[in-house]
Amino acid sequence: MATDYDTPRKTDDDVDNDSIEELKARRNEKSSSSADMEEYDSVESMELPGADLSNEELAVRVLPKQADEFTCMSCFLVHHRSQLAREKNGQPICRDCD
Repeated sequence: MATDYDTPRKTDDDVDNDSIEELKARRNEKSSSSADMEEYDSVESMELPGADLSNEELAVRVLPKQADEFTCMSCFLVHHRSQLAREKNGQPICRDCD
């Protein structure tokens, strides 16, 4: 919702003078402008934490570390050689961890 910060603020006297009908109209405007939540088609489409996935197979091909890659000894992620920031005690450190 956009807010116009240049408009004068209401004082406590102005708030006390608002009519009940005006307050109800403002409340209805706020509730009608809220985003509609999408409902899920079925509960089965949701995966719950801790669900048994032992029968599921992954469709990901894992490649071994290539000659131009290194494993950062701080975050233990494999990065391209261009991400090498420095070596600390002979161990490679990536730019993100440096």
